[in-house]
Amino acid sequence: MLLYIRSTNFIFCVTMTVSRFGVSLEENLLHALDEFVEDNGFPNRSQAIRYLIEKNLAEEKWKCDNIVAGAIVLVFDHEKTDVLKRSSELQFEYRDVILSSQGFYLNQSNYLEIVAVKGASRRLTEISDKLISIKGIQHGKLVMSKAE
Repeated sequence: MLLYIRSTNFIFCVTMTVSRFGVSLEENLLHALDEFVEDNGFPNRSQAIRYLIEKNLAEEKWKCDNIVAGAIVLVFDHEKTDVLKRSSELQFEYRDVILSSQGFYLNQSNYLEIVAVKGASRRLTEISDKLISIKGIQHGKLVMSKAE
């Protein structure tokens, strides 16, 4: 596999070796994998399996309380000003892990807030749980990835 990395004035080509192996799955797991591939738009099963392994490895790092980066995604009714006020208060309280925050009006009533975070996974999970549990949040999710 070739990976092209673009820098300011250079393009580096890095060769990544790929190993092939066989996997045996029960019929129901194979069916579930195929649905996962289709639902998520992966070009093939290998890409889906690669994604799931990398996701699992990142989640294992979270359990070890490693430094991770991520985003907290919140959707709520922007007319409920107490939600935005409480969100701002929590973000100030956790300013040591907040990188930035950005908001978007999705339509007449829905507002999307994305909070970029970096820090110990335990701390990011803590702020995420508090933000998502604010009364009036319609949807919330924390997405984390390794930062090192």
